[in-house]
Amino acid sequence: MGKNKSLSLASQGLRYKLRISFYLMSILPILILIHIVLNYIPPDVGLKLGVVAYIVISIFIASAGFFVIKEVLERILSLSTDAKLIAAGDINHKVITETEDELGDLAEALNQLTQRIRNNMDELKGYSEKTTKINLEIQKMVPVLYSLLQISSLLSQGAKLEDTLKIITEKARLLASSDVAYLLLREEGKEDFGVYAADGVNSHYLFRLKITPQESNLLEKIIKTTTLLILDKENIMPKDLALIFYEKFKLRNTLALGIYLRGRLTGILGIGNNKEQFLYQKDDIEFLDLFAKQITIALENNFLIHRVEKLEIKDALTGLYNESFIISRLQEEIERAIIYQRPCAFILLDVDNFGKFHQQFGSLQAEEILKRIARLIKNSVTEVDRVGRTGNNEFAIVLPEKNKRQAQEIAEAIRKKIEFSFSEEEDLHRRLTVSGGVSENPLDGIEAKELISKAKELLILAKKQGRNRIVFS
Repeated sequence: MGKNKSLSLASQGLRYKLRISFYLMSILPILILIHIVLNYIPPDVGLKLGVVAYIVISIFIASAGFFVIKEVLERILSLSTDAKLIAAGDINHKVITETEDELGDLAEALNQLTQRIRNNMDELKGYSEKTTKINLEIQKMVPVLYSLLQISSLLSQGAKLEDTLKIITEKARLLASSDVAYLLLREEGKEDFGVYAADGVNSHYLFRLKITPQESNLLEKIIKTTTLLILDKENIMPKDLALIFYEKFKLRNTLALGIYLRGRLTGILGIGNNKEQFLYQKDDIEFLDLFAKQITIALENNFLIHRVEKLEIKDALTGLYNESFIISRLQEEIERAIIYQRPCAFILLDVDNFGKFHQQFGSLQAEEILKRIARLIKNSVTEVDRVGRTGNNEFAIVLPEKNKRQAQEIAEAIRKKIEFSFSEEEDLHRRLTVSGGVSENPLDGIEAKELISKAKELLILAKKQGRNRIVFS
């Protein structure tokens, strides 16, 4: 099999085939010469000049045909080599075209093909660079968007304002390679700005920072013109302000946005670092603006919650009046009592060892206990008296037209009723009692806060004396 394969022309190269074709083309003229010599030239005569010329011309024609074929073949082989280089990945290789024949057209077609390949490769490279850039932007956005979702979840769940603001400040530090993030809020009743939250390595120094109205030029763009503050290599402050700013904030670069509540500047959210030749990008501003808006939402929610709490008069768990109503009603009754020179008493009751009960039996049972005690207290007073829940396990009673002695008797009756109600519990830890303090206008004060303070003082004394008792001065 191997021998037959080596003899087959199909398995040989073009050069080998060229030699075979030359040999075959040379056979015919040689055979004709031999025929002429053998049949028409006598041996004793020798070769004549015409015969020699004929032989030379035949050899020349055969050789010329060979060289023509050889030239064509070499161009084909050269074109084949060029095609192999291009196929191997050398798309910058160019085929040289010296003639305008079919091989020249083939070479030009190869050049056009490689040019298209190069154009497509350049286009793919451009797409690859764009894709890489988009991936980097997505990678940059993912943690920020995840943080925004976390914060939105906190807002929807009604988390504590303090916790929400701290988390927002912490998440804002992820922007623009920031070393620290800070949240300035106006101090209540003042125009000063103080740091409410800060995040970052060694950011504790910021909590000592205050911006007074006299220093408002430091944050003039935010405070006076309601625009953002940018400090970087392209946005700089005058040297005197830059020095003061660095002394206070310890930051070379900063990006800060104002937080407005009902049209008034309430706070400032900022990020910063100490990198040289640093420049904030448009994305940094947009993301920080989103965090600032979430702080605005948190502050607005907190404001509305407090407003609703002030408008509500009933405790959601027990159905009794809430603390704000009790304080307001006590003040009204005191003023009326002073005008008509009548007494007004106040009772403050607290469930003994309620914290231990809550820890041992859980929130659901603790709530049921509070509801039960609330019913016992409410059923122990008249319609003109007002009962409220003023703390987690604290209850208050406003007693118009009753003096301290009468209030003490009512408080003692309530204490005994609660003690009896729980005395049949098998578990000793479920046998709850209450302690209380009693105060009266005008003996213990002529304002609601004075009567409440006195009642709390006596309630603490009752706890110290062993609990399950009522104390009055």
